[in-house]
Amino acid sequence: MTEGAGVHAGELPADLTTAEAGMWQAFRNGSVYDLSSGDPLVDDPHGGHPWGEERTVRARIVCWLLLDGPPALAGRVSSLKLAGVRISGSLDLAGGTVVPYAEMRQCRFEQDVLLPEARFTTLRIVDCSVPRLEAARVQTEGDLHLPRCRFHRGIRLTDAQIGTDLMLNQAVVHRDRSGRSIAADGLNVGQDLQAELLESHGELSLRAATIGVSLSLRGARLANPGARLALNAPQLTVERSLYLTPAGIGAQAMSGMTPAQGTRIQRFECEGGIRLDDGRFGDAVDFEGARFTLTDDQELSMRRMQTPELRFLGEQPARGRVVLSGAKVINLMDRADAWPGPGRLHMGGFTYENLVPRGPFTLAERLDWVAAATAEYNPEPYERLAAVLRAGGEDEDAREVLLAKQRRHRESLPPAAKLWGYAQDWTVAYGYRPGRAAVWMAVLWAAGSLAFAQAGHPPMKRGEHPEWNPALFTLDLLLPVIDLGQVGFWQLRGGWQWLAVAMILLGWILATTVAAGATRLLRRN
Repeated sequence: MTEGAGVHAGELPADLTTAEAGMWQAFRNGSVYDLSSGDPLVDDPHGGHPWGEERTVRARIVCWLLLDGPPALAGRVSSLKLAGVRISGSLDLAGGTVVPYAEMRQCRFEQDVLLPEARFTTLRIVDCSVPRLEAARVQTEGDLHLPRCRFHRGIRLTDAQIGTDLMLNQAVVHRDRSGRSIAADGLNVGQDLQAELLESHGELSLRAATIGVSLSLRGARLANPGARLALNAPQLTVERSLYLTPAGIGAQAMSGMTPAQGTRIQRFECEGGIRLDDGRFGDAVDFEGARFTLTDDQELSMRRMQTPELRFLGEQPARGRVVLSGAKVINLMDRADAWPGPGRLHMGGFTYENLVPRGPFTLAERLDWVAAATAEYNPEPYERLAAVLRAGGEDEDAREVLLAKQRRHRESLPPAAKLWGYAQDWTVAYGYRPGRAAVWMAVLWAAGSLAFAQAGHPPMKRGEHPEWNPALFTLDLLLPVIDLGQVGFWQLRGGWQWLAVAMILLGWILATTVAAGATRLLRRN
């Protein structure tokens, strides 16, 4: 009988060690093969306690079982379930098709795990020590679970196809030679990608990845201080929500839910830049409680991102930039103290339809928010804010925003235009406070009437003049174009003549500013 025939008949190969023979029989039985000693310190796969030959199986035998293993015992389903096992050699399943269920818990892999272009139903590697996971273009019908594992030289999941969930909860991943911790460009996950409490030391790359439901980085800690980006995810598509929020720690904490009161929590922290440019998120992008540690050259970039709701509720970054240029949001939920200061916020082309402030956010603070985003004058952020306020029925606040826009514009004008701007501001507030025109007119009319009542006023021609009326005379001076039949019939000398000229000039200035303001309002409407 040949070796292959013996294997397929269920016979035990002759060259197996005792540990491997036990694994072979457990595979046929579908039971867990546990070589743990019972001592937590000894059994810690990440600890320094050596595991001897009695706990060691060769990676070649594991591959043999998964790719071409013996048949199951009668009434059983064959599967590989290992616990507390040391796997020597490189586990190389590249290009293979693995049909049995595979699960390794608290195991030590002595060399890299190689799974490029392999196919699995479900693969679970839980709380294991792995030098590196190479799994480009791997495919699973079900889950790929890697929680609580430690990867010493990174993970590669480029163009991987995960049928349901990808789980990286509490994993610790160190950078590879290229500086990446997880390289998952083009990754496609059918349902959720859960990476809660993940520790990433290097760049987490998810360029052009697609997540079928939600991407959770609750409580994760991303650190890549020596490079530009800690999370590099342009063109990321998430059908529902991206969570960069706190996670509960402890037995009472439930994944995917807001931690209950009294639960110890760990916030999302990122040391290094984040790039979410051109991302598409079906429900929300949530930054609640997030903490960013950026250098002056790093940024939280959301250029051209689209999402129904942006929850910008994290801590204000002390350095670096927040960039929302070209982003499109329906609901902007934010706090006044979450945004960076002047020169570190960029919102050119940023559109939003509703403001949902969390806590006090006064109009003055909102104007400071817009000013912080416009180091040089740009009317667009002011006009967008005014349009949103007007749509929400806040017409008075919308006028205040547009008035602030004109005042900001004035500072960029040459001296002559700046003086004219001040005149418009003092008189009718650039047309946004038209009631001022009536007040100025009344004040000038009353002052002029009182003054001209004291003036000497000989007629230009006797018998060809109306009756002297200082109130009508003043009003005739103040109203340009309109002739009330008073000016031109009386002789004014000295200071009275200069007063008449001043009234005429003030009338023209008032009329011109009113016309400019009215034109601006009509154009806006």
